[in-house]
Amino acid sequence: MSTNSISNAAQSRIHKALDAFAIEIPSWGFANTGTRFGKFSQPAAATNLEEKFADAGEVNRLTGVTPTLALHVLWDMPNGVADAEKIQSLAKQYGVRAGSINPNLFQEPEYKFGSICNPSAEVRKKATQHLLDSVAIGKAVGSAEVSVWVADGSNYPGTQSISRRIGWMKEAFAAAHEALAPGQTLLIEYKPFEPAFYHTDIADWGMSLELCRAAGPQARVLVDTGHHYQGTNIEQIVSWLIALDVLGGFHFNDRKYADDDLTLGSIDPYQVFRIFHEIHAAQESNSAFTAPAYMIDQSHNLKGKMEAMIQTVVTAQELYARAALVDQAELAVLQDSCQLVAAEELFRGAFWTDVRPIVQQWREQRGLPVDPLAALRSSGYVEQIAAARAAKNSVGQSSYA
Repeated sequence: MSTNSISNAAQSRIHKALDAFAIEIPSWGFANTGTRFGKFSQPAAATNLEEKFADAGEVNRLTGVTPTLALHVLWDMPNGVADAEKIQSLAKQYGVRAGSINPNLFQEPEYKFGSICNPSAEVRKKATQHLLDSVAIGKAVGSAEVSVWVADGSNYPGTQSISRRIGWMKEAFAAAHEALAPGQTLLIEYKPFEPAFYHTDIADWGMSLELCRAAGPQARVLVDTGHHYQGTNIEQIVSWLIALDVLGGFHFNDRKYADDDLTLGSIDPYQVFRIFHEIHAAQESNSAFTAPAYMIDQSHNLKGKMEAMIQTVVTAQELYARAALVDQAELAVLQDSCQLVAAEELFRGAFWTDVRPIVQQWREQRGLPVDPLAALRSSGYVEQIAAARAAKNSVGQSSYA
């Protein structure tokens, strides 16, 4: 389908969808990060929280759709709630609010054998208290979500009690849920493996779902698009979570094999389109449906960090716009009459449509740069921050982000 053949109604549908679309960007996406094999510094990388907010503010200025910055407790708020005033000041200064609060349950030496699932009651108490502290931070900075990834698991059969660890997780999440403020959401992520290779304590969406149900009504499942086995039908999982009213949010990224830090849509943009289609279908069929939290979870080790973040946001907008092109009423007729080729062509036709001119038109009408990536390159911002930060980035850093 060419852009010229898009009806006015379809273009209006895209504009309406883009007006409602916002995506959260991660603080760690601006910092020097690495793999298990090494850490590679970039001159323009953010070296402290203020620089992360500054970079996030620039991304939001150029795209207009990234109003919140995900924060990591250990890397961004080492003093806990005491850092809330600083965060609020930076948010006001750079025009980007504090987003999801991400606890760290994987980096402390005590967590070698698990955090909230550790056989040691003392370690479990420490980990649970960290969850409670994270909820308190969220309250203090006005964050809507506390997003939890639990790295717990085991590498060898028989070395840990799988069943007892289920109970320990339920206890920890129940305590965190009880501490939530009204309107706050506890997001529980799942991941089939890594760093554990025999069993991971929250390995799939069913486990996450049960933990959410046990914790309480403000707990929701978080879907990370990179954390699935090869061939997993993620959009089917999304559809089920929507039907069960437990879809809380996404961590968007991409992967070729097992890791998940490639930029969104760089490997399989059709998958992201299919996921967004399920969201649009739910919104059209159920006026009470509330869109989940869209978040990016990427560490940019090879691409320039500012360019990679803006490229990701723009790609997300374009794929969201393509998914909005699908005429749900017409598709339903074709599906119900089992017109397989016609239904697939309607679906694929939306994906293959070049929506970039319409998205650019949307930006222009809202006073945003028509091409955010080109605007970044011509602004000199990256060169400016590289000059200011190069000396700091030449010194080795021990922290992951």
